[in-house]
Amino acid sequence: MLLALTLAALALGGQQASPETAMLGRSWEGRPIHVARVGDPDAAKRVLVVGCIHGNECAGLTVTRQLLRARVAADLWVLPNLNPDGYARSSRGNARGIDLNRDFDTFSQRESRIARNLISRIRPDVTIWFHQPQAVVRAWGRSRAAARRYARLAREPYRTLPWPPGALSSAAVRRHAEAVLRLGE
Repeated sequence: MLLALTLAALALGGQQASPETAMLGRSWEGRPIHVARVGDPDAAKRVLVVGCIHGNECAGLTVTRQLLRARVAADLWVLPNLNPDGYARSSRGNARGIDLNRDFDTFSQRESRIARNLISRIRPDVTIWFHQPQAVVRAWGRSRAAARRYARLAREPYRTLPWPPGALSSAAVRRHAEAVLRLGE
């Protein structure tokens, strides 16, 4: 119920000059996990962006910071870091060593339950999960068309390849933030 009450407070009309944030819960070690809502809550498209799910693959944090400062036409929800414990350790897994990206079949971890609850509550039209930059965009199932469009907008190829560690250049951060904003149009 805390999630529903917190998110309900974010249901403001019109574009916000600054993002409204809410704490969704806490990680295994008690670090807060926040979401920010920017843009137009009445927009036709609702977009969710997750900047970091693996603690040692958090280059997407720079994209989420830029998105939080942008003027947004979509109803944009930004969850900068789903895995703050892994980030603090520079570890792929959470504090219990679990890869959250592999936990969505059982939701055994509080962080993956936080993500599930948020997705169930806001029901995004598009979700973007940043892993690590490899100058590629990948997807599966029904999300392939949106991923191909996103890849075109970000000027990145669309392929299926493993994710290596790395960081985004300033130009790549701008391209990806622009692609997220345009995808929400």
